[in-house]
Amino acid sequence: MITIKTPTQIRGVKKSSQLAALTLKYASTLIKPGITTGQIDRLVHRFILDHQAIPAPLNYLGFPKSICTSINEVVCHGIPSFKTKLKPDDIVNIDITTILNGFYGDTSATFPVGKIPHQAQLLLARTKKALSLAISVVKPGVPLNLIGQTIESYVKTFNYAPVRQLGGHGIGLEFHEDPFVYHFDTGSNDIVLRQGMIFTIEPMINASPKWQVKIDSKDGWTVRTLDSALSAQFEHTVLVTPTGSQILTKI
Repeated sequence: MITIKTPTQIRGVKKSSQLAALTLKYASTLIKPGITTGQIDRLVHRFILDHQAIPAPLNYLGFPKSICTSINEVVCHGIPSFKTKLKPDDIVNIDITTILNGFYGDTSATFPVGKIPHQAQLLLARTKKALSLAISVVKPGVPLNLIGQTIESYVKTFNYAPVRQLGGHGIGLEFHEDPFVYHFDTGSNDIVLRQGMIFTIEPMINASPKWQVKIDSKDGWTVRTLDSALSAQFEHTVLVTPTGSQILTKI
């Protein structure tokens, strides 16, 4: 069931989203060759607590850490570890979700570690552009599927593919709410956007025409590209306004 947020709820989600954005900005300052993803997780965990909030991923369905750190071919849900060091040429996605006064905000971005190859730079820039294009079509009365159509039609011109098994989601009062937001054209226009809806748009784009992924059989969380191609992701929490949209995770 899709929840249309009240003005009070919108204010609460916006405050949490602003904190998530601030936390992601802080996390970005920690990224450098040699630091472990476990160190980043520990520092970000403390940052969130210091701002009177809770890291939503911690213990969510058994997830063991406070953030997700997804490196190179890891699409999402990478588990931070004190054994995993960032290396020059890596790209790493940091995914932040905060709970502030009971409201959720969710954002992520993929960062370069040092100087990265030109093709990796292009992947990051194009994935970020795909998110921006998708947000630009959000307004009351348009089908939700337009988001996926917009993303897929853009990235396939570069021989990339949006991951199909994973997507964005409603958010605000819970971590994951309806609707599920696909990042490819499903062919279905049944869900129409309405003022007061809040959801994430978070395209996961593989630097390959293959959208298939696999989940690590040992930890049950880490999602990787099937062909080991690089994957990038950018994410915002978005509110449908009377005339368009507002990015709540923008500072």
